[in-house]
Amino acid sequence: MVVVMLVFMEVTVGGDGDRPLGNGDHSVLGVGKIDLSIFHESGGWGYYLYFVQYNSFMADKSEFDPQLIISHKFPELAYSYTERDAALYALGVGVCGNDALDDKELKYVYHPDGQQSIQVLPTFAALFSLGFTSHVGQLPGLQYDPRLLLHGQQYIEIYNSLPSNGCILNKASVAGLHDKGKAAVLEIEIESYEKESGEVLCMNRVSLYLRGAGGFSGSSKPFSYAKYPANEIPVYKIPESQPFAVFEECTHPSQALLYRLSGDYNPLHSDPTIAEIAGFSRPILHGLCTLAIAVRAIIKCICRGKQSMIKSISGRFLLHVYPGESLITEMWLEGLSVLYQVKVKERNRAVLSGFVKLNCLSSSL
Repeated sequence: MVVVMLVFMEVTVGGDGDRPLGNGDHSVLGVGKIDLSIFHESGGWGYYLYFVQYNSFMADKSEFDPQLIISHKFPELAYSYTERDAALYALGVGVCGNDALDDKELKYVYHPDGQQSIQVLPTFAALFSLGFTSHVGQLPGLQYDPRLLLHGQQYIEIYNSLPSNGCILNKASVAGLHDKGKAAVLEIEIESYEKESGEVLCMNRVSLYLRGAGGFSGSSKPFSYAKYPANEIPVYKIPESQPFAVFEECTHPSQALLYRLSGDYNPLHSDPTIAEIAGFSRPILHGLCTLAIAVRAIIKCICRGKQSMIKSISGRFLLHVYPGESLITEMWLEGLSVLYQVKVKERNRAVLSGFVKLNCLSSSL
């Protein structure tokens, strides 16, 4: 197979409105035929890849080499940004969207009270991982159908405050590979350093679900590799009790058009025709934008506006969001951990869940 272009695509799988996608000749960014055939995995949601192709692809399990995959060295990628980029990102995830005088959020877009530079939201770190997903298809020993790649989860650790501008060096490695029978789970870990000082700033771990790529173990015991401790990502369950805090925010109809300017130009979020082909009534909001909105709610309600209290972030994508819908973030405080769930008010459906670990608790709680 010759792959000319890879583009992220978010689709709902399972549940109401689930339907297969058809093939068609649709021009995206001026490049030819796009195969939009998608198979489904019930009960989940995330980012699929759709791609330009000229020949069919079939995964060959005999060529799947786990050891070759986990030992692969990704190229180091640089990510440069300015203060304007950080402010544009903040506006794209809803900062000061309902109140331009918000004293807890103005600092992300302006220099109040003599502040020398704007401050940066911790979820800005997720942008550092965007460049590596296109390298997945180049992993030696990895055999899978790119049409069935699903971005299911995002995990972020913050080690130091992100600068308002700079050049970031990103080093990636395979952090996990798991044979789930009918699918494989590939985890890519990206550590990000400030180029000038060499200071480590953050780490992203992206979990990719490769449907149809499982069953490669060759033994009775399924292959499972992780370079991080098993207890680093706790198993959580959303409580049935009343939330500690609830925050509601209405997204703007043009929010996806603004957020895309931070680097995710997938036309699914802007082109009505592409959205219709994918089975949506209109373009949908980026999943990482929804994650940032949830973390903003936690910073407001739990951290009392102090983003420096955020230690780590984990989010699992469950369902799509349409720009203009209202998001309700429910939060449960358990020690230094905040469990959260985001629901779309208009449809009463959960779209995101996860946890945020804090460095400390606010004395005003």
